[in-house]
Amino acid sequence: MYHLRSLKRQSSAADHYPFNIPAVQQLDQLDFTAPVTFFVGDNGSGKSTLLEAIAVAAGSITVGSDDIQRDPTLNPVRELANSLLLTWTVKTRQGLFLRAEDFFGYVKRLAQMEAELQAELARVDKEYVGRSKQARGLAQLPFASELHALRQQYGRQLNNFSHGESFLELFQSRFRPHGLYLLDEPEAPLSPAHQLAFLSLLKQMVAQNCQFIIATHSPIIMAFSGAVILSFDEAPIQPVAYDDLEHVAITQSFLNNPDSYLRRL
Repeated sequence: MYHLRSLKRQSSAADHYPFNIPAVQQLDQLDFTAPVTFFVGDNGSGKSTLLEAIAVAAGSITVGSDDIQRDPTLNPVRELANSLLLTWTVKTRQGLFLRAEDFFGYVKRLAQMEAELQAELARVDKEYVGRSKQARGLAQLPFASELHALRQQYGRQLNNFSHGESFLELFQSRFRPHGLYLLDEPEAPLSPAHQLAFLSLLKQMVAQNCQFIIATHSPIIMAFSGAVILSFDEAPIQPVAYDDLEHVAITQSFLNNPDSYLRRL
């Protein structure tokens, strides 16, 4: 099942950002016909902008917050979001909206919270020197409980993770069947090996009735079997075959003969 079936942009005379992006200017309707849809295109082509607008229009859950309407970084796309008419098969509140920068900020905040809780535990230890173990334990209980809950989300201490590992752990911890997942450049923290692990996770989630719309530059992630690839490099937005993608052609050409590219630098 595809939860989000289509979007249609209602007419608007606006000519400012983001309506002046060619792919947005000529956007009429997009149909989602596969469990996984990739938005691809050069920097500035509008793929992330449209993904953000869909997230706002859908009321998606963001990492670290349940209210996408209060995220000030999405203010520039709210007018576009208000012009989108979304058509659903079954509207879902499961899933999330995640940008690469949100992920890095989220993990940083969690690590800071962990450090603060550790400091509180150490403070209680110092203040309760000479008092009973029971009194010290009671004083530490709220901090220890919160720290335990924080670590339970990942299964181990946050500072033991690489960025790629923490992204996959975060994604697994937030995974719910029947969800709509809107992801902007999920490859940013992932090595090629972790990108393959992400594809494996993607396959598992699609099997549990999840839908994905992903903006990406990664030829590895774009290769997901059965995905629809929409190119923002031409206006209007057009479906494109994997082998016809410029990202793929340039990557293949570079890997076949990197010296020929490096000599031109």
